[in-house]
Amino acid sequence: MKLLFLHGSPAVGKLTVAKALLRIVPGRLMDNHAAIDLALTVFEFGAPGFWELVHDVRCSAIDAAAEHGVPLLVTTFCYAEPDDREQFRQIEEIVQRHGAKLLPVFLHCSREEALRRVGNPDRVARRKISSGQHLTRELDRYELTAVPRPDCLKLDTGVKPADVTAQEIVRHFGLGA
Repeated sequence: MKLLFLHGSPAVGKLTVAKALLRIVPGRLMDNHAAIDLALTVFEFGAPGFWELVHDVRCSAIDAAAEHGVPLLVTTFCYAEPDDREQFRQIEEIVQRHGAKLLPVFLHCSREEALRRVGNPDRVARRKISSGQHLTRELDRYELTAVPRPDCLKLDTGVKPADVTAQEIVRHFGLGA
């Protein structure tokens, strides 16, 4: 299994790039918000137990995909340093235990571009951060950065369309081969 770990701040285009990539190569998508939406059926957002359930669901899904030979799993994540370092270490451990490959990709764009995108109707419908004020608070509060791996591919989604970014990821990791 290959785990394509698309991460970056809210409104950077993680899900858009993931969908564009999966139009090019076959694979499965585990959007970050699938785990969040499940946790919201049990807890209020951020309540005690909420983030633990989100992380457990993510890890369980990655473990199951690797166990059952899913060739390519694309996942999205808002990685904050140092807050998410232990969660990422656990994901790395699952991937390594199964002899799978972790392919980290950090997507970023300017703050101005993210603020332009944040109000898109799709974000509102999916209950994602959809106001400029909320996004600014999150960007100022967390260090949303690339995972601490030297092989992390870093791409600016503000300078190329999602399909071009997806093609670059496919080429870089040889996913089309």
